[in-house]
Amino acid sequence: MEKTFRDSMQWLHTWAGLCLGTVLFAVFWMGTLSVFDREIDRWMMPATRVAPAGMNSVDALAGQMQPLIGASPLWLVLFPSDREPVARVGYLAGGGGIRYRQADPSTSILLPDAGTWGGTGFIYPFHVNLHIRAWSLGLWIVGLAGMAMLALCVSGVVIHRKIFADFFTFRSDRKVRRLVLDLHNVTGVLGLPFHFFITLSGVVIFFTVYFSGAWEMSYRGDRQAFVQESYGIYARPRLNRPGPPMASLDAMVEQASREWNGGTPQLLRVFHRGDANAYVEVRRSFVGDRVTMPVDALYFDAGTGAVLSRHTAQPVMAAHRFITGFHFVQFDHWPLRWLYFALGLTGCVLIATGFLFWLESRRKRHEQLGLAGVRLVEGLAVGSVSGIMAATLAFFVVNRLLPPAASAGGFERADLEVWAFYLVWLGSFAHAWLRPRRAWREQCIAIAMLAVGAVVLNGVTSGDPLWRTLAEQRQWPVAGMDIMLLLAALAAWLVASGQRSKTRREPTGL
Repeated sequence: MEKTFRDSMQWLHTWAGLCLGTVLFAVFWMGTLSVFDREIDRWMMPATRVAPAGMNSVDALAGQMQPLIGASPLWLVLFPSDREPVARVGYLAGGGGIRYRQADPSTSILLPDAGTWGGTGFIYPFHVNLHIRAWSLGLWIVGLAGMAMLALCVSGVVIHRKIFADFFTFRSDRKVRRLVLDLHNVTGVLGLPFHFFITLSGVVIFFTVYFSGAWEMSYRGDRQAFVQESYGIYARPRLNRPGPPMASLDAMVEQASREWNGGTPQLLRVFHRGDANAYVEVRRSFVGDRVTMPVDALYFDAGTGAVLSRHTAQPVMAAHRFITGFHFVQFDHWPLRWLYFALGLTGCVLIATGFLFWLESRRKRHEQLGLAGVRLVEGLAVGSVSGIMAATLAFFVVNRLLPPAASAGGFERADLEVWAFYLVWLGSFAHAWLRPRRAWREQCIAIAMLAVGAVVLNGVTSGDPLWRTLAEQRQWPVAGMDIMLLLAALAAWLVASGQRSKTRREPTGL
């Protein structure tokens, strides 16, 4: 009975990892980078490398925004923080989407258009929904991968009865298969609690999508009532007649801060601008010394400044927001942020070594039987692991190569960066299937070259080379990004060198 159960877990572990490994690696890779998404923004948007400062005046910023937003009925301000020293302003564009610009919070002057989605606009949403928004399909794919990861964590513990003993076993002088399995076990045990709970929290966060029956039953399908009670969303319709001049936004922000006992705002949003029923939303910041991401909000009448609605999370939603904060790590705690980053990388190594162990344990038998399974999975593994890394680095390189107003084929500069990412990623799969024995090494070399190229291009195009940011002890996020790119280049080069030497010794190896 026990053997049958373990065999079932072995089957589940193998095929769940094999079928969803590509999505899992992409989600873990982008999630790991998202830990420093705002720092990546600073690297990709040189104009935003301003000294940290508080918001000077929302009213002054609104005046500066007037020529930009025109007659738009909705506009918003995302307040600056230590990690993001610029304010972000957005407005409802003609196509129905929100367009963003950055502004210097100390002067309220709008900065030039960044021309990039950056880390917060591309890398973080990719982690959440793979940029597939139609019918929430991306969320469902990521959710399915998350459930698979939970099953992999549990089945992995069941399969490896000596899992904790294996944690202290690493035989680097053995064959490739043994080395890969040892590395898989070490990273699996080292990050097991984190990998399990970060995945579980990711599923819980989107309970309204994955477990919609819970709120539909409680609120009898009334989504508006659910959203209003849970998230404090207040709304009132337009009256379609002109309203009075807008009251002081700075006064509204100050009142909200007083009611939050000194808490700072994260978002200010103006609805039905210019209408008699216009109103203003101010939401509390989730950046600070608390793990939770609060949903505290105040709504004001735009003309009089009178409070229309207040909201503070109820106990169940407060627990949900704590889980959300645990997953998105927006709190100010740099040691924990680096720990998240390191454990995220162990998750990437765990998934990659799972692919490699499957390949090495079946390569010889498949070749003898003339089966194409290994070649198919190897191409999938190469594109999933080294391919997405190369694509991400190509995204950074193109960001530094393209001139500010670049466009081609009807696509703007930001779109061209995204196209570069996807084209390189797709090309990596084709390369892997065309050159199965050499693809790992060649793509690792490409990663090293792209990473070094990104560092050089940043110094040349932005005027902030690594030696200067280190010598002048400024722009630490930019210096940190350059250092991590150089470390990635070194790691990729070492892996490529190791693969070359192992190929010489073991022709049938990786």
